[in-house]
Amino acid sequence: MAAEDVIVDKLVSFWRIPGSKRYFPWIFLLISVMGSLLKELQMVPETYFSSSRNILNLYFVKVSWGWTLLLLTPFVLLSNSSFSRDVSFLTRRLLALPIATAIWYTFTETFFYIEDATGSCYETTAMDVLKDEFTIKSTCRRAGFHWFGYDISGHSFILTYSALFIMEETAPMGYLKNANMSTFPRMVLKFLYISLNGLVFLWVWMFSCTSVYFHNPFDKLLGTLCGLLGWYGTYRVWYLKPLSPGLPPEFLYRTYTVQKVISMS
Repeated sequence: MAAEDVIVDKLVSFWRIPGSKRYFPWIFLLISVMGSLLKELQMVPETYFSSSRNILNLYFVKVSWGWTLLLLTPFVLLSNSSFSRDVSFLTRRLLALPIATAIWYTFTETFFYIEDATGSCYETTAMDVLKDEFTIKSTCRRAGFHWFGYDISGHSFILTYSALFIMEETAPMGYLKNANMSTFPRMVLKFLYISLNGLVFLWVWMFSCTSVYFHNPFDKLLGTLCGLLGWYGTYRVWYLKPLSPGLPPEFLYRTYTVQKVISMS
């Protein structure tokens, strides 16, 4: 068995552990609360990750949605087309990607709007000299000054939402071994699956760093809850309805596998 097969099998086995998917969303709330507590008690020493200039933050978290879409888009296309080549089915399932992007955009732009609407520009971090000619954060920062507003944690939101989005859309992998696929697409699918799980690990790690080093507790909790809301509202409510992209075809793969076993017996 090739090394990538062993890794895929172990990852699939992990996600099949009873309760792993059920409790995974709660991990973010737990980390947010515990990390905030450690930060407020000043129990975590300064490290490389306590600087927002760390390489993972600059080149991964800052463009986290781009990384998520870059790897997840071909995975969704390959995994769903291996079950059915029906155009309407594939189109409906692929709609999950622009819908998720719209959710990401709506929440992040709302956060920016709230920060602009509630903030003011000051000459120094001591907030002693108000620069009222600057009314939004971007122009204030460009002028070399400091903006103070209500800053909901966008990192807490996007890392929570991205990790849960990946978790849902990679769910069919355990049943793709029985899919009728040629060698190259199967190899690509394995590479994408391993990479996406690596991305989930990275998002959880960087979420933990955000929790212990940045923002105040309520800002992080609110950002985390927004990420959970975006996931729950789609995969636990809307996608169960007929007029929706629908859930990833994990159940359909499972049904197909059972029917195949019965027909062979």
